[in-house]
Amino acid sequence: MPSSANTSVYLSELTHRHVTSSASTNSELIQSVQDGTLNAIQLHLLTAETQSAGRGQRGRSWQSPRGNVYLSLYHPVYTPISGLLSLIIGVELAKMPIIQMLNEQLRAQGLTPIGVKWANDLGFYQSSPKSDKAEPDTQIIQFNKLAGILIEPVWKAGKLVGVVMGVGLNVQAAPKLTVQTCEGMSYQAISLQDIYGMLESDTNNDTNDVSLPTLQALYQQMSKALIAAMTRFEHFDIEKPTGHTYYLDSFLQEFTTMDALTGLRLRVTQDHDDKAHVVTGRACSIDTNGCLQLRQDNGKISALFTGRIDVIREA
Repeated sequence: MPSSANTSVYLSELTHRHVTSSASTNSELIQSVQDGTLNAIQLHLLTAETQSAGRGQRGRSWQSPRGNVYLSLYHPVYTPISGLLSLIIGVELAKMPIIQMLNEQLRAQGLTPIGVKWANDLGFYQSSPKSDKAEPDTQIIQFNKLAGILIEPVWKAGKLVGVVMGVGLNVQAAPKLTVQTCEGMSYQAISLQDIYGMLESDTNNDTNDVSLPTLQALYQQMSKALIAAMTRFEHFDIEKPTGHTYYLDSFLQEFTTMDALTGLRLRVTQDHDDKAHVVTGRACSIDTNGCLQLRQDNGKISALFTGRIDVIREA
């Protein structure tokens, strides 16, 4: 159905369509651009109350209960997309008012704030008795996953015409993941409501000024964040011919302040030649290509383009 009458002026400047249910907002938006239903040179926003076949990175499933945001934005592009884009999106999403407010409260309570986890998640690592008992590998600290980002190029007649930026944000409901639905990843889902509840449970902490925004307000804030991210990314391309890196350097500095992995001891598993290769070391932010930098035990710094990340508990 079309966006409702109270949709903000900002969203009305986009082609915004809201549906009760979608198999996958990313897949639906890509198909609509490719078959000509939507104009490939315009911005298009698709939001859904739930997804029946939501997707995450590398074909993993994304559980989609009602009460959360499932949002995809199509943006025309004229240059290839790099791994930096998902990290820029993470930074822009982390600057949304509700996350900034919750982070202020989390820091005040001595808890880990919501950050950007390489390569496409929002959330935080925090040990707790409950998660320790639930995690079969006691050497691994689970990631509390608040949001996931999925970026997919859109091709039409063999030509790159745009990119779809999908975000799933747990707002009111965090799916209870099993060993099967975790698909081998060491994380559990957490919602904005869960974090709000964590803060509210502290009787000495006043959270009366923190309230969850409506999904409609989040659609607006998140679409603005995605467009801001694409604008920042495009500035990097403008800088390349000149050799200047002002915009890139500024982003890298900002990312460091929001990096959920920096300083943590990691075990990274990569698949090469049908075999799993494991490296360990300490995360030391990202490089100019968006690769994770890992300082291995021998002092060598490796740039990792992909891999499964496990955070190792230290004594």
